[in-house]
Amino acid sequence: MGEAQDPLSEHISGAADEAGETTGAASRRLRVVRIIDRLNVGGPAKHVVWLAAGLDSRRFETVLITGTVPEGEGDMSYFAGSAGVDPVVIREMSREPGPRDIVVIAKLLKELWRIRPDIVHTHKSKAGATGRIAATIYRWLTPSSLWLKPRACGIVHTYHGHIFHSYYGAAKTRLFILIDRTLARFCTDCIIAISEHQRQELAVRFRIGPWDRFRVVPLGIDCDEAGGRQGSLAKEFGFAPREVIVGTVGRLCEVKNYGLLLDASARALGEGERLVIIGDGHLRQELEEKARGLVIADRVVFTGFRRDAASLYSDLDIVALTSLNEGTPLTLIEAMNAGLPVVATEVGGIVDIMGARLETRGGFSIWEHGLTAPSQDAEAFAGALRFLLDRADLRREMGARGRAFVKARLGRDRLVEDMGQLYEEVLSSRGTRRRWVTGLNKEGTI
Repeated sequence: MGEAQDPLSEHISGAADEAGETTGAASRRLRVVRIIDRLNVGGPAKHVVWLAAGLDSRRFETVLITGTVPEGEGDMSYFAGSAGVDPVVIREMSREPGPRDIVVIAKLLKELWRIRPDIVHTHKSKAGATGRIAATIYRWLTPSSLWLKPRACGIVHTYHGHIFHSYYGAAKTRLFILIDRTLARFCTDCIIAISEHQRQELAVRFRIGPWDRFRVVPLGIDCDEAGGRQGSLAKEFGFAPREVIVGTVGRLCEVKNYGLLLDASARALGEGERLVIIGDGHLRQELEEKARGLVIADRVVFTGFRRDAASLYSDLDIVALTSLNEGTPLTLIEAMNAGLPVVATEVGGIVDIMGARLETRGGFSIWEHGLTAPSQDAEAFAGALRFLLDRADLRREMGARGRAFVKARLGRDRLVEDMGQLYEEVLSSRGTRRRWVTGLNKEGTI
């Protein structure tokens, strides 16, 4: 990128650049700055790394900016390194809001002046707030703003999930909704939802922004990442050859509601059946105590954080998810890619990856790729687990349909191409929302 210029020089040269903007954009790669609060264990960390590494280097130049992972959360910086992505780290940026956010915004603004991006794309709540504020300041802090011509820098934000219920108390939640509505109105050109149900929640239920400012870009995964190590869990933990394994992958935190999974497992698991919880977090000790209290500790295995989590799906028979709030869980997509049926609470965008609803019975629903139960209903979730535990042929059939669905519609290459197309559409408008919105198709999807 060359040496950084001082801010004043950049403002002057930026004003000159804007005068010949169309020609300049056509003659060089588009610069994308991607911002996420931390590379902790979970789908968003993989998502941003796949995009940072996967965008066509002939068309795009990408910089990933991230914060630090606090103690008690698994750090996935190794995943970025293995993909050849070397993030810029702002140590003050972490999950919780606070006075340090002023420092974060200042440091982000310094990086934007240095990089001079065409697109700033933020991910998740904290980076979405600080990143969009910094990008808006960067866009307007230029001499051409005196005649109402900001820099031609598009601002995009992705909601991987949201914090508008099941995270905080009522007052704090209302404050966060107000902040996001303000950011959507004044600091965002394009809002990305990762499923149609999530867009409905954000645009209609919580009124975060107008419908036509949203785009739906489904997640995509590396379909070749998993596999090749079947039997490692059985060998490590001494499982019998014919045991049926229910597994779950994720952080041990409140929103994942693993207490309900333990309650349901106590009702559903029989002899020769196990629950394996892959992941770690601050609730681990509490959950281990709960398993002992339910007298199922001998059938529940806590593996802790595992770098090889993607390869462990091949040891499972069913993947379960009991979250209170989700966007589109990457763990379910990875499970389906591994040919596994899923049992999940019916929240967020989960139903968007389940195929057609075939039948409802006993409080749970049967879909093409698995089963769903209402949120916080341990009895219905237990019934769904038992239904699949008793039907090996159905498990295989659902798993095969799920795998075909993922490979056809949720691959990494499709995600990267969709995102590149969206960036070019946003940039072509020179940051003018009214102009690029007219280019959306009727459904507002990629």
